[in-house]
Amino acid sequence: MFRKQSGILNIALCRKKQVTWSALKKTLSTMNDSILNGYDEIQVALMEERCILTDQNDKVTGPATKKTCHLMHNINKGMLHRAFSVFLFNSEGNLLLQQRSDAKITFPGHFTNTCCSHPLYTTSELDGALGVKRAAQRKLQHELGIDPIQLSSKDLKFVTRVHYKAENAPNPGTWGEHEIDYILIAQKDVDIKPNPNEVKSHQYVDKRQLLQMIDKSQMGDIWITPWFRLIVDQFLMYWWENLHNIEQCSDQTIHRLLD
Repeated sequence: MFRKQSGILNIALCRKKQVTWSALKKTLSTMNDSILNGYDEIQVALMEERCILTDQNDKVTGPATKKTCHLMHNINKGMLHRAFSVFLFNSEGNLLLQQRSDAKITFPGHFTNTCCSHPLYTTSELDGALGVKRAAQRKLQHELGIDPIQLSSKDLKFVTRVHYKAENAPNPGTWGEHEIDYILIAQKDVDIKPNPNEVKSHQYVDKRQLLQMIDKSQMGDIWITPWFRLIVDQFLMYWWENLHNIEQCSDQTIHRLLD
């Protein structure tokens, strides 16, 4: 009886080892990719996440890895994926900004809106705006330590979608962005515990302070992500003035902010 149980246990352990080894091989394969040589190991592993490919009208066409989606070689062929940008304001009406970690593969060290990332090709995050809100909760916790209990999906208000394309900076050529970007706005006081692998710094700003940062970026003193700059130029001040009634600002349009 003992031998039989032991055999079952060994089989279970072997199966467990096989699954672990398979996952490890996948990670090692990514880390050995010459394009990703020299980058932070944690950020390299995240390049295996499966993003959501879409057509120009945001219809889902399939999955692709984060690495595949962000290669300029593919972007120049028209590859497009779904993303989101969160704008979180506190009760005083100030906007939470983050500076992206220097470990990031795309746009390292850039100042940007509260959180910007991608819904994944999973059942829970494929579900349109609701799936994007779930993804936003996941990434707000991952990047800024914001507990989903403090910021629920109902707190995140969908406003619109923006279609844009940008090449990576400060080192162009290999990486870039081409996204249908869902804009989510919330106003709530939350506790923040930044993940240093994702976030270099963070701060709340008022309108005047943000415009000063824009001026500094134009002088080359700081970097600001291209999607954030486009949204500031086109929409943000109007939304900021209407935080008390932000749902009335929403639309189903995909705004094309392309050169």
